[in-house]
Amino acid sequence: MSKQNISSTLIATWVAVLSIVLFLVATPLRAQYNPSNYTFLVASGFLCGSAACPAAARSANDETYELTGAGTFDVQTKSVTAAGTFAHKSSQGTVLETGVWTTTQLVSFDSYGYAPGALRQLGIAPGLQTDSPRLMPMAITAMPAGGLAVFRIRLLPLSGPQLNAVLEVNCALGNVPRERSVEGIRLTLERSNSEYSEEINGRVMFLSMRPGMSTPAKAPQEEKAPETPEQPHN
Repeated sequence: MSKQNISSTLIATWVAVLSIVLFLVATPLRAQYNPSNYTFLVASGFLCGSAACPAAARSANDETYELTGAGTFDVQTKSVTAAGTFAHKSSQGTVLETGVWTTTQLVSFDSYGYAPGALRQLGIAPGLQTDSPRLMPMAITAMPAGGLAVFRIRLLPLSGPQLNAVLEVNCALGNVPRERSVEGIRLTLERSNSEYSEEINGRVMFLSMRPGMSTPAKAPQEEKAPETPEQPHN
């Protein structure tokens, strides 16, 4: 891929990242209800109020990959739209490469169940009410959920060849298996089979799109005046 094409791809992906994050954290959710639809954040948006950003994973030789990103996916169709940024660092912390990542393939998703209080603990109201009269009386609610999502992603560095990898995103909410109690990411580079399997930092969250029903008050009906009985004609 030429440098011009890489630059164009990076710009387009940056726009996608910003658009997804702004959509997730700053606007009402207007997607149609589907119980298999999820949005997710990887060390981005409202999750970055602490030192949990970016998410990072370490290899056996102490190199690290740091990632941020956001996206949406459908468990039934395995479709996904997501993007983010990454940095590859040496064991001494030297930045070896940076760039963006994209994905269009969900390999699997294992749900741990819902965690209704998770957003309240972060100081965020879970109900995202829309003022659009076209969608009333339906109000879309983002329900936090735990789970393990596996994506096949493509790393697009600022220089050098593209890399294909498998990204595991683990959110430790709900009924979490003991072996997945640490929240964060893991990364496996497909070409070299290099594994970054130690989660060392990062907050992630899945949000299931669930509807909340509210019945609007009925407008009072005008009382009809009693009809006057007809008088018999002489």
